[in-house]
Amino acid sequence: MTDTKETLAELSREYQDSIPADLRETQTFDWYLDQLYDHPRIARNAHQRVADMFDYYGTEYDEDAGVVEYALAAEDPLNDGENTFYGRVIHEAIHEFVNKVKSGARGLGPEKRIKLLLGPVGSGKSDFDRQVRRYYEHYTRTDEGRMYTFRWSNLCDIIDDQDPADDTVRSPMNQDPIVLLPQEQREQVIEDLNAELDAPYTIRNEQALDPASEFYMDRLLAYYDDDLEAVLDNHVEIVRIVADENQRRAIETFEPKDKKNQDETELTGDVNYSKIAIYGESDPRAFDYSGAFCNANRGIFSGEELLKLQREFLYDFLHATQEQTIKPKNNPRIDIDQVIVGRTNMPEYKDKKGDEKMEAFNDRTKRIDFPYVLQYEEEAKIYEKMLRNADLPDIQVEPHTLEMAGLFGVLTRIEEPDSGTVDIVQKAKAYNGEVDEAEDVDVKKLKEEAAEMAEIGEGMEGVSPRFIGDEIAEAIMDSMHRSRDFLSPLTTFNHFEENLENHGSIPEDRFETYYRYLELVREEYKDRAIEDVRHALAYDIDEIQRQGEKYMDHVMAYIDDDTVEDEITGREQEPDETFLRSVEEKLNVPEDRKDDFRQEVSNWVSRRAREGDTFNPQDNDRLRRALERKLWEDKKHNINFSALVSSNEMDDDERNAWVDALIEQGYTREGAKEVLEFAGAEVAKAEMEE
Repeated sequence: MTDTKETLAELSREYQDSIPADLRETQTFDWYLDQLYDHPRIARNAHQRVADMFDYYGTEYDEDAGVVEYALAAEDPLNDGENTFYGRVIHEAIHEFVNKVKSGARGLGPEKRIKLLLGPVGSGKSDFDRQVRRYYEHYTRTDEGRMYTFRWSNLCDIIDDQDPADDTVRSPMNQDPIVLLPQEQREQVIEDLNAELDAPYTIRNEQALDPASEFYMDRLLAYYDDDLEAVLDNHVEIVRIVADENQRRAIETFEPKDKKNQDETELTGDVNYSKIAIYGESDPRAFDYSGAFCNANRGIFSGEELLKLQREFLYDFLHATQEQTIKPKNNPRIDIDQVIVGRTNMPEYKDKKGDEKMEAFNDRTKRIDFPYVLQYEEEAKIYEKMLRNADLPDIQVEPHTLEMAGLFGVLTRIEEPDSGTVDIVQKAKAYNGEVDEAEDVDVKKLKEEAAEMAEIGEGMEGVSPRFIGDEIAEAIMDSMHRSRDFLSPLTTFNHFEENLENHGSIPEDRFETYYRYLELVREEYKDRAIEDVRHALAYDIDEIQRQGEKYMDHVMAYIDDDTVEDEITGREQEPDETFLRSVEEKLNVPEDRKDDFRQEVSNWVSRRAREGDTFNPQDNDRLRRALERKLWEDKKHNINFSALVSSNEMDDDERNAWVDALIEQGYTREGAKEVLEFAGAEVAKAEMEE
């Protein structure tokens, strides 16, 4: 039981602190004009505000990749990392999306295009779109992201036929108050603002008032003999607005309906039938600005499964993008200002791409590919996030489980290498950054080759993270039912195999290939399990240190064309080439690359010596692995691997020591016993075959 208890007063205070202090206040137009001169960015358009939002939460530039990682997605600071995105390709896609928004902010063209997020199911495009909307809501609550609109007041005092219920009317499109200024006077103000603006873009606003506001402005100007100041002073109140998707304010999501029920008024608005009897059908005051484009004004329009809409229905997007206007029935065109984002899956995109009648629509889209993650360790982080955000039972995920699940997913997504020098597992490892200098693997060339082979792009097909996540969840529940307090790769593999053909999104013609990939993953896990057991059974820090020092003595003598003192006789002798190669071969360093490897290790030792650090082979990952493997080779002939499979054939103290060594590597006790038996059986089988 916790000692802390929230009180209503504390909860109320926290809520109050989260609300902008001026949200309920009304101001004059004069006040707003002063604010603009002090803070010109207040008058930004939607693209400019969204672009600034991405920078506001923080950025980090990856110089090698030439990609900006935005904290909004890479760290999720508002939610303590709960909704972070993983994988180089995903951050490349986000980088491309933001670049298009920033280009639109500068008026370079993308502001007149739909940003179409294209990807397979479960690739993260919907999650990213949702994340952008959530952060836009928060950003407009901050001082840096604030925006204002206006409302008409005291209308019944001047307009005889005004409905008393409409004495105060909010700008139906939540327009920026600057549109209340006639264009010539507005341009003078904007010119002044741009002279003071410190931003990579300029303020622009050529919008006309919405028809209802235009009606009120005309009536009021006529009453005050065109005295604009009197109109704004007596009948306009400036109010702050914050984006809110639930209230359909500056953010709107639009989902396709059944084709028979699609109606363009859902996008552009419709007649307000309750007002027709008061104002008449053609009166602009009788129009209901409830269309999705109206609600999204000043913010973000999000179209889910956009290409599932009928072709005729998509025509409304042509003017919304290119001309940035909408045309409701029986109404004049209405200017809009919003970032239009669409999402679609591969089948719909392929269908519409080949439709000649969709040429105009396709020309007004900027496609951003959202492929699946292609780095299996980054993929594993997706599953870690899934488990972290869930009420995970009292169960431990064993080493390699999520990484091997990720490897299976990645194998289904990448193109099989065309050359015979690299197999698909090696390619997946190369994409993951596991390329030794001694290996002849050109990652850039592999990606270029894949780009030519893939229909649209690599990573746009394959097994969804949702499938893998669902099977991990099932494997966890299965382990619980069997009273196992750990989830192992072997259990997870079994669930993949059992349910692969039951998943609706996996095509039947891929089953055989995916089963083959699963076997490759099993082989990779076998190697890793044996490596862990090898570490537990044969690891000896003192012996590795001694062997490492011996290796370096012989390497230095080899490089300097010198001799080395024999450990037993004390006599000078030539460097022991057999010993050197016995270490290097454990890393598959070929004969013709041995000089490069020895020079690399020598340079590392020299660099550490200059920095005052003593030699420790544990600090060099490649050298450590080579020495561990050699030590294993030296000792494994003295180990009864067949006995590992059965606890009855081995001394309990010895077995417990090995189990403890595996526990230090992150295994549970029962999981350590399982991997000990599994690896022991595999090694025993291999030795029998030899």
